[in-house]
Amino acid sequence: MKITLVILLAVQTLLSPLQGSAQKDFTPEWSKGVVWYQIFPERFNNGDRNNDPKVTDQNGAYPFDDTSAFEIHPWTSDWYQLQPYEQKNGKNIYFNIQRRRYGGDLQGILNKLDYIESLGVNAIYLTPIFWSPSSHKYDALCYHHVDPTFGPDPGGDKKLMEKENPLKPETWVWTSADLLALKLIEEVHKRKMYIIFDGVFNHLGVKNFAFQDVERNQQASPYNDWFMVESWRDPAKGTAFKYKGWFGVTTLPELKEDSTGIVAGPKEYIFNATKRWMNPMNKGATHGIDGWRLDVAYDVGHPFWKDWRKWVRSINPQAYMTAELVYPIEQTRPYLSGDEFDATMNYNFAFIMHDFFVQDTTASTVTQFDTRLKELREAFGQGVALNMQNLMNSHDATRLASAVANPDGKKFGDWGAYFNWSQKSNNKNYNARKPTASQIQKQKLIAAFQMLYLGSPMFFYGDEAGMWGANDPDCRKPMVWAEKKYDDETFNPDQSKHDPDEVVFNKDLFDWYRKFILLRQQSKAIKLGTYATISIDDARKLYAFSRTYGNEEVIVIVNRSNKPVSFTHPLLKKNNYKDVFTKAVAKQVSVKPMDIVVLSNRK
Repeated sequence: MKITLVILLAVQTLLSPLQGSAQKDFTPEWSKGVVWYQIFPERFNNGDRNNDPKVTDQNGAYPFDDTSAFEIHPWTSDWYQLQPYEQKNGKNIYFNIQRRRYGGDLQGILNKLDYIESLGVNAIYLTPIFWSPSSHKYDALCYHHVDPTFGPDPGGDKKLMEKENPLKPETWVWTSADLLALKLIEEVHKRKMYIIFDGVFNHLGVKNFAFQDVERNQQASPYNDWFMVESWRDPAKGTAFKYKGWFGVTTLPELKEDSTGIVAGPKEYIFNATKRWMNPMNKGATHGIDGWRLDVAYDVGHPFWKDWRKWVRSINPQAYMTAELVYPIEQTRPYLSGDEFDATMNYNFAFIMHDFFVQDTTASTVTQFDTRLKELREAFGQGVALNMQNLMNSHDATRLASAVANPDGKKFGDWGAYFNWSQKSNNKNYNARKPTASQIQKQKLIAAFQMLYLGSPMFFYGDEAGMWGANDPDCRKPMVWAEKKYDDETFNPDQSKHDPDEVVFNKDLFDWYRKFILLRQQSKAIKLGTYATISIDDARKLYAFSRTYGNEEVIVIVNRSNKPVSFTHPLLKKNNYKDVFTKAVAKQVSVKPMDIVVLSNRK
């Protein structure tokens, strides 16, 4: 019996990589190999100054000051400079950054769709847009309405919503902000692009309709089983009202779960809200969003995700579902087995890339880089691999431009330690200055690799414009637009000064991103092709791989070193490979330091 078990385990170990690559593909077709553009709406573009939030719209949001002097923050101002209205409260920069509102809204995104399309991007991920008092909106007041300050009539929208019974979807109104969201979806689809919303289904903001009712009415509330209540308010027994907040944060009450997942009340509400945005007004799935990104997916039980996936796919069989997970492969596997998600925000890809490209003296070798990429690429099957959102940064991580300016610090894969180390508020020595030319070149190399690698590259708004910034909140600066004139950055967080850093739209970097995105969109081999490593040279820090689809083959040569390298390979002797940009026939290739060359056999 024991010997049989050992043999069985050995066979399973041998088969597991094959099973991962051969498993049934459960992922959508449209999302394979797309290029994602992540937008943080409040900081992207202010398209309607008449809807700018008031100080009272912050009620319930950290740092819980909705009475101090307040103004819409100047879009083009020096990030660390306390403005006169902020100086009046006597608090430091990080207190005030959390109070800042720049007025970004849905009209602002609509106004810039042509810009996004010009990049070659074909899929947009919006961080939360549902009603919320914070700038980030991960503390939703509801899931069935867009934040009124993102639409054209905040006051009118709030009055409309007062007439509803949240427990009865038939009473839900369509506010002006909701309708503008539908217009955004329509305009995105007109451009043959796709759009997904952020679902934060683990917790709500403390001012949400259900929790407010529970706080008032306790056990008598119709929402009394929606939250994880530890004790009810009872003067006779001397007990206080206590409940569980996400990560202990009492302003983010968690939705109640049991062995079957999120319990019936909130589950039904989430399902109804899900359908509302996927099939608005029952006009059909083509009028709704194309999928979801699911916040803190690891904090919601598997049974809920399994049921929710069935519901989502019943509405739109080609809907895309991607999870926020920061787990190693084995812990991620249950989420990507066909009955929950199609992909994740691929932080594991970012960790591998960071170790190889960002780090200098502590960088991984080419061999280690290739081995780790292969393990991740083959872990969940080809369909998932093509759908993974291969990112380098996000709203929750230091900007790529600042990551490359801070090599040899903490490892990005050590998530908690890196997160704190890369926050300027925690680490005064973190370099939050404008990157140098050589650091920008490193960013270019990383961006090019993202666009040429197997999967779905995702970048954060402004990466292509040259934006920099330490971790949250500094990664959430207002977008740098070519038509705006910005103040130089001269202020440090303590309000001392440094030499000016010019803040300007980086046209050269934009053109670089656009060049590689358009190359990807024009090549099925890059977008959907298989992947094979063709050269590993640790000594010269040279790495080459090929992407193949049908008769089309693309060869990519990466030089991670600070010296030029030459590359020869038997494949090149066929004499039918050309540089995709210069069109020169490639027999022997020279690659500049920290650069990349792409060859193709296409005529």
